[in-house]
Amino acid sequence: MGRDDELAELHCLLTDQGDTTITQASSTRAIHGLGGIGKSTLALHYAQKHRHAYKLVWWINAASTEQIIASLATLAMRLCPQWATTAGAQERAAWAILWLQWHPGWLLVFDNVENPNDLGHYLGALPDGHHLATSRIATGWHAIAPTLPLGVLDADTAVSLLCTLAFGNGQPLTPRQRQDAATLAAELGYLPLALEQAGAYLFETGTSLADYRGLLGQVMDKATGGIAPERTIARIWRYTIGAIENRNPLAVKLLNTMVWLAPDNIPRTLLGPFSPDPLAVGEALGVLRAYNMISYSTGRQNISIHRLVRNVLRHQATIDTAGRPVSRKEAERLIRQAAPYEYGHPSQWEQLLPHVLALAESTPHSSPISAELDETYQAAALYLHDQGLDADAIPLLKAILTRCVQALGDTHPNTLMSRNNLATAYRSVGDLQRAIPLHESTLAQYEQVLGDTHPITLGGRNNLATAYVSAGDLRRAIPLYKETLAQYEQILGDAHPETLACQNNLANAYMSVGDLQRAIPLHESTLAQYEHALGDTHPNTLNSRNNLANARRSAGDLRRAIPLYKETLAQYEQILGDAHPDTLSCRESLASAYKEMGDLRQAIPLYKETLAQHEHVLGETHPDTLGCRNNLANAYLRAGNWQHAIPLLEATLAQSEQVLGDADPNTLASRKYLADAYLSVGDPQRAIPLLKTTLAQFEQVLGDADPNTLITRKSLADAYHSVADLRQAIPLHEATLAQCKQVLGNVHPITLATCNGLAAAYLSAGDPQRAIPLFKTALRQGELVRGVAHPDTLASRNNLAAAYLSAGDPQRAIPLYEATLAQCKQVLGSAHPKTLATRRNLAAARTAAESVQRSNSASSASALGFADTASIPKIQND
Repeated sequence: MGRDDELAELHCLLTDQGDTTITQASSTRAIHGLGGIGKSTLALHYAQKHRHAYKLVWWINAASTEQIIASLATLAMRLCPQWATTAGAQERAAWAILWLQWHPGWLLVFDNVENPNDLGHYLGALPDGHHLATSRIATGWHAIAPTLPLGVLDADTAVSLLCTLAFGNGQPLTPRQRQDAATLAAELGYLPLALEQAGAYLFETGTSLADYRGLLGQVMDKATGGIAPERTIARIWRYTIGAIENRNPLAVKLLNTMVWLAPDNIPRTLLGPFSPDPLAVGEALGVLRAYNMISYSTGRQNISIHRLVRNVLRHQATIDTAGRPVSRKEAERLIRQAAPYEYGHPSQWEQLLPHVLALAESTPHSSPISAELDETYQAAALYLHDQGLDADAIPLLKAILTRCVQALGDTHPNTLMSRNNLATAYRSVGDLQRAIPLHESTLAQYEQVLGDTHPITLGGRNNLATAYVSAGDLRRAIPLYKETLAQYEQILGDAHPETLACQNNLANAYMSVGDLQRAIPLHESTLAQYEHALGDTHPNTLNSRNNLANARRSAGDLRRAIPLYKETLAQYEQILGDAHPDTLSCRESLASAYKEMGDLRQAIPLYKETLAQHEHVLGETHPDTLGCRNNLANAYLRAGNWQHAIPLLEATLAQSEQVLGDADPNTLASRKYLADAYLSVGDPQRAIPLLKTTLAQFEQVLGDADPNTLITRKSLADAYHSVADLRQAIPLHEATLAQCKQVLGNVHPITLATCNGLAAAYLSAGDPQRAIPLFKTALRQGELVRGVAHPDTLASRNNLAAAYLSAGDPQRAIPLYEATLAQCKQVLGSAHPKTLATRRNLAAARTAAESVQRSNSASSASALGFADTASIPKIQND
């Protein structure tokens, strides 16, 4: 499977098609590659496919000259059994060569050539046919024959082969099985024999694909389902390693060391300390490359090892008395010597980090890392944190914590600090189920060991409050921030960086509950103090300035927010670089501000640029990348380009399900965004089932009262409203509003949005008397918390005016529309869609008022169709 191109190339090479420069040597070709890559299978398939073009096809075991002679002797026995039974092996081989010289037009396949020079005599004596050799040896062919390097299968072919062998032809697979098969095929490095061996084992034993991955090192020596024992991957490679050791014992030691590093881009300089003689290291690498156990890249400066070679050799490693692989110690020594311990050195870290992380991921649970390696892990974790890549640091931090607990005890300050760092990393990647309990237990220990007001204790309390914010638990977060800030000011002073960081966090918490009257002044004060204490371009100052821009954007003050974003982005690019996570976040926020301003011509290209950088820096499936993709899709929706938006949301959801899992909060958020998009383009039949599924999962994963659960329940009620199913919409809105008030408070943005949603449902049910008080409450609380010019406040005022119109009272509606129009012009501009919609609403209200005056009638039928609930504010995806 998947070798059609190689078969065609082999036929072309052997038959001289398209190449007239090669003369006698053109009848000989060699296929070389790693053991198990399918060299013999390719040669056999070629021989079968073209057997009618040859007078004779003969297979020769060519691992040694003795085996070549034995195979030729067997040919003589086949051709002339009466004579051959009485002759010796050498005589029969000579007779076979003579027969081949007199009968041209044959194909000889020399399989598993160990020494290319062994073929020299036969190629010279037999010029009138085709010779095809297979070998694990990549070198030594230049004087013998041109070669065809054979690589692994492509990913799709590998998955198809594995599934065919494991499940049989024609059996439909679930998306999860297909994904598990793709993951296992990648773990097997797309190596044909490994795929064949795995498929046979899975078919015979019924083992799941996921379980097989955990057994890789062990099962590579298992022969099942027609796999000959001598053809298992482990045995083939043991044979290869035995041959390498006979040629160069240092090469085997070097290989067993490299398997503990990352499989790709191992710097040649990293291996320098392996031996005092650089020539010896070079020769050892040459032997490994000759046997296709490694490959070179970047001008031979970097080395790669097949992933499955790593897995098998790790499992076969010799273990010392402490339960640690002996060869791993040498890898640790190389990493320690190469690590830069001073701050900076990004190029060195970028080269070294994959190998540090590979070591951390394979740390034995039975024994802690050494003190020297602990120092290396600490330096690497600090570098990753500075780069905004805490997710990559988690294996390092776990290994550091394990060592601290075993070496120093559970309550040693270093242990507590390590536990705090791990909790912070979990929080940064959204794993709050691990982060919050770890923060809580660490804080309790800080208070017990260091005291209630020690700066480290205060830092632990600040971190716990931040974790509560991430979980949407602001009722616990805000009091904790306020208590911690008061203690910071008392112990460290008003302008200490830790005090300012806590003050910044409290301002963000106020912003999260929609209390912008407190948030904005606090952000302004914090920024002024940062600029005075740390300077205008310190990263903390930039972060504070970005937060102030976020707060102004939340207040709808886009005319001041956008210049602040642009200024901050320019400084981020200059200080941290164009692709730093903080830079990307600021750029994405600027795009969102343009989108809210209605300037989609600037927003969409900026989102696309940011998404491309997210994909390059963080990867296609990083949660931040997925979030940016959702925001770009939302911008397309705002532009009316649902043909781009819906497929983008669908693809993002599929990636999130594949990488993060079906019930991950990020996946659930993506599912809700897609449902909201279906609703916005008038497709409630697809939106409602998706919202019901998402709501059930949010309830199960995050609980019945989590903010994500509440906003999803509100969206489902809106969806029922959109199809005029008010019997389901109104009770659901009522229940959600009661929960929002209880859990989030009366002025939380989700509470206000739900209040508006319920009022709109009452209005659609023909009950403006119940709708108007709710709209008035939402407007009053919105003005109090967010200000009179916030976009959601403007929408609330617009909706209240529409309710008055529906109740036949245009005289109350007109002043509200006039005030809303004036503020829309001031805040959003005259051409913003909300401004234009408000102008139309005002015109309709005035028309309705004139009609009332003329007819002296309470009816305002011409205005009823104008009270469009689509203007009710919705929680933004951003």
